[in-house]
Amino acid sequence: MKIVFITGSSSGIGKATAIKFAQNSYNLIITGRRKNMLDELAAKLIKKYKIDILSINLDVRDKQAVEKAIKTLPEKWKKINILINNAGLAVGLNPIQDGIIDDWERMIDTNIKGLLYVSRNIMPIMIENGFGHIINIGSIAGKETYPKGNVYCATKHAVDSLTKAMRIDLLEYGIKVTQIAPGAVETEFSIIRFKGDKKAADNVYKKFTPLKGEDIAEVIYFVTTLPQHVNINDLLIMPTAQASSMHINKD
Repeated sequence: MKIVFITGSSSGIGKATAIKFAQNSYNLIITGRRKNMLDELAAKLIKKYKIDILSINLDVRDKQAVEKAIKTLPEKWKKINILINNAGLAVGLNPIQDGIIDDWERMIDTNIKGLLYVSRNIMPIMIENGFGHIINIGSIAGKETYPKGNVYCATKHAVDSLTKAMRIDLLEYGIKVTQIAPGAVETEFSIIRFKGDKKAADNVYKKFTPLKGEDIAEVIYFVTTLPQHVNINDLLIMPTAQASSMHINKD
């Protein structure tokens, strides 16, 4: 059986990715902070696609919880083919001199440390298994820096660099490593960034067609289906209406 481990599976890109791999008969380990949403997704996919799913209520910021969850995986669930480090967020849009430290720590703890906690515990499993593919969800914010993006951009630049480091350090083991870096994707991203202000979040995606979680899921699935000798190191994906972090054609 083929197993995909997905962080941040309860909504957005993570949920869409879980659905895409379920459609293709992969068994799933789905994780997230919202247990009710995870359980609902698991029940739906098991019923529809007749796959096995292990649902783990987990906050990737909690180092001890991550270690425990992975170290206590049942033996049959340790043959992880693909790790998708999707959990991540942006909080606030303050200029750096007015930055809110709690917002900074939340982004750093999730986007960098959470990715590292999960990866550190799964990479040795992949090495022992002799196979694996790690997908890190980056961002256009990891390629550019835009006004009031400061710490969020810094965390995604870290993901960009860590992906390159993983690729180098895991090279001798034949483990693939890929970064998928999206532009504007309409998920809960902006609602979280604007701290629940749905009106402000909705305005981000008006007057152009943004990417959907399903678009990113299609790309993630594609890069995992290539021949063993082919690895996509880095893939930047944008809506047709977007050319850079600051250039979006809104009619």
